[in-house]
Amino acid sequence: MTDLAETAADTSDAVSWFARKLRHETDPSDVAAARAAGEPLTIVDVRSRVSFDQGHVPGAIHLPGRELAERHAELAGLPNLVVYCWGPACNGATRAALELSRRGYRVREMIGGFEYWAREGLAVQSAEGRGRRPIDPLTAPLG
Repeated sequence: MTDLAETAADTSDAVSWFARKLRHETDPSDVAAARAAGEPLTIVDVRSRVSFDQGHVPGAIHLPGRELAERHAELAGLPNLVVYCWGPACNGATRAALELSRRGYRVREMIGGFEYWAREGLAVQSAEGRGRRPIDPLTAPLG
């Protein structure tokens, strides 16, 4: 195992790593803030139809990850792609971002996925309509 003092010494490498990471990732709070500010975003839910119908980010395009190779052209010309899957334990959004990147799209992954979107009390669309779930105090302030 590497000594922490050794790895902390190379801050230029750390700066480069974290800057690259932030160019390719976003989170639910930042997506919500960008939408509220009127920034054009195209949010893509890559989960199954059942999951999407159960609840999704309002306005998200449903494009299951396993269909991206055949249907990616539906996203051509749309601004600022942000993909998400279920949550931190799901790598579907990472796989989708990789697939879209390989095809020349500029895309970011929404880390935390739909789970953290809902847990932060942000608007959720489902077959029953639009609503909000209670804020989980472990993920967002209650104020």
